Amino acid sequence: MKTKPMIAAAAAALLAAGAASAAPAPVERIASPGPDGKPGLILKGVIVPAGYETFYLSGQLADPIDPARMATIDDYGDTRTQTLSVLAKIKALLESKGYAMADVVKMQAFLAADPKLGKIDFAGFNAGFRDYFGSPANPNTVARSTFQVANLVQPMFLVEIEVTAVKAPK
Repeated sequence: MKTKPMIAAAAAALLAAGAASAAPAPVERIASPGPDGKPGLILKGVIVPAGYETFYLSGQLADPIDPARMATIDDYGDTRTQTLSVLAKIKALLESKGYAMADVVKMQAFLAADPKLGKIDFAGFNAGFRDYFGSPANPNTVARSTFQVANLVQPMFLVEIEVTAVKAPK
């Protein structure tokens, strides 16, 4: 009588061990249609199955073009330049923890008006975004929200980006 519960417990442990070693299902990226019939610039959504490791990055700001100068907007560049700077910083942070830009599934971008334009430069932001997502180097894109904000932490900043990345555990 005592052997039946022991056998059942051992069988349950073996099943659990087998399930734990199985690779999780792939991340499902739900594309949005683009104007040309190809997938759009951003995703409608992403489904991340159980078992993935998640990395949440805080909002990142641009670095100055010349580290010796960092007092005005000219020292940080326009929206496209700042977007590229922020995405390069995000890429380095991801890589430092074993992630890649292709692992990013969600992005929130905050854009302040460029004083030279009197409005946000959404096209400049998207131009920088395209260098990192939906590109030959990284064909993946992300679920994304973009917000126009009155200001960021300092007047020289036009772009702040935070991302969430996921990867299957090793």
